[in-house]
Parts: sequence; C-alpha cells; structure tokens
Amino acid sequence: MRNINYPLIFSDFDGTLLRSDDTLSATTKETITNYVKDGGGFVLSSGRMTPSILQRARQLSLSGLLASYNGAEIVDIGTGKRIFQGCLPKEDALEICRVLERLGLHFHVYDGDDFYSNTAGKLLTIYETVCQVKGKLVTDFPLSQFIRQQDMQVVKIAALTSPETREEVYAVLEREFGDKYLVLRSAKYLIELCDKRYSKGTALRFIAEKYGVPLEKTIAVGDNQNDLSMLQTAGKGFAVANAEESLRGEVEFFPLTNDENAVEEIIKKYGYSEENNG
Repeated sequence: MRNINYPLIFSDFDGTLLRSDDTLSATTKETITNYVKDGGGFVLSSGRMTPSILQRARQLSLSGLLASYNGAEIVDIGTGKRIFQGCLPKEDALEICRVLERLGLHFHVYDGDDFYSNTAGKLLTIYETVCQVKGKLVTDFPLSQFIRQQDMQVVKIAALTSPETREEVYAVLEREFGDKYLVLRSAKYLIELCDKRYSKGTALRFIAEKYGVPLEKTIAVGDNQNDLSMLQTAGKGFAVANAEESLRGEVEFFPLTNDENAVEEIIKKYGYSEENNG
C-alpha cells in the first residue's frame, strides 16, 4: 500500500474524466479504485443533474459524496440522500425564465430530481442521450408560468444552443444576468445559469471540511469555465489539455487531454508520496 500525498481529489466528469467516446479506460478505473483502496477520496463534481452523475458514480463503484448541479447539490452516493441543496430564489428563477422566453431560447429548468424543457427536437434528444435522463416537455404554456403554478424549487436553469451560436448567446446572457447570477459555459452547446452562492468551489470546501482534509491537500481537475472556482479553491488545480482556452492564465494546464487519461496520470503523479508502506 502506497502513502497518500493528496488525500482528496475532485474531478469534473464530461471532458475531463470521460473520454470523447463516452468511455473511461480500464487503467483509469483501476487507478481510481487503487487510490481509494489506499485511503484516498475521489469525488465527482459535475454540472450534470444529480440522477445523471449519480449513476455514473455508481458505475465506477465510488462511495461517499459527490457534487452535482455545479455544486448546488451534494449527495451521498450509496443512499442517494441529499446532504445539501441550494436553490435559486423563486422570483430570480422566474426572472431568468421570462428573459429566456423573451429571447426565444430553448432552455431547461431543474428541480433536483427532474428537468423540464420548453422545446423538443435534436438538442433535447442529444442531451437526454448524454445524461441518460428523460426530460419532461412543457409546451402548452411558458415554463415561467409552470414554475409558478407548481411552486417549483429551481436548482439550475440551462440554455441550449448550437456550438456555432454558443458564444453569441453567452454574451447576451452574461450582459442580461452576469451581475446577479453565475452564467457558465459548461459544454459546447450549454450555458448554465446558477445562484452565485453555490459553485464547484463551495462544494469542494464543504466536502473537504466533511472529510477533515485541509484545502491545501486537495486536488481538482476540470476542463471548462464552470470548473474554475473548484480549480482555484483546491490546493492544486489542473485544467486538462483540451480545456477551454478561457481557463488559460487562470490555472495550470496539465499536458494531457481527457482522451489521454489525464486524471489517471494526475493521480499517479500527485496523489501519492514517494514512500511506500510496503
């Protein structure tokens, strides 16, 4: 058994741990398993909704806590119990929805367990396939009206775009909402709107405290703008080589991509100290 150097590693999932072909290598799985057996903690921290990332964590045979919804939810993997949930204030959620509706955008609203879409079509199908969660279509009346009628607690709102129009839409949403909310690019076709009080960085602090691990002894790995708070909060924060250029200059880039098993190599290089226990 080898000595652990950094006892807590936080990893984003899509574009960081997961390869482009939607797989993880056998060696990456083995490296994570061995690291955990040796006493390390491996935590998935994702922008995905809880039901989506929870099933992937269980496929990796992980235990303990994970962070979903960009840190707005923290869940026990074994029981599925929510340890923490942070929701947008009701009037804020309604304000966001009304603006997205005025802009004519395809968007989703998440209440923790489910998501609701105002538009059917290709982007919704792609999203459902990637997340392995079926959405609930609401087209008879605006989602803002639906939220009010259902008295819904909203955890996150996401606008869906084409990769070609994402930056243009992001600029509009950042101008509309940036002063009050987190506006995050999290995938080639996703822009997420979240409460500024919750982020992957706050989730890292919460989980590290729960586990009794000092922040300086944590590692975080990510690829996108929604990972930045986590990368800056951890003792060591790495963007994988395929990460968004917007992270360059903000955090250290690791010289391997998700398709080159960057997380595996980070565990091997930084997770352990040089000494062995024998």
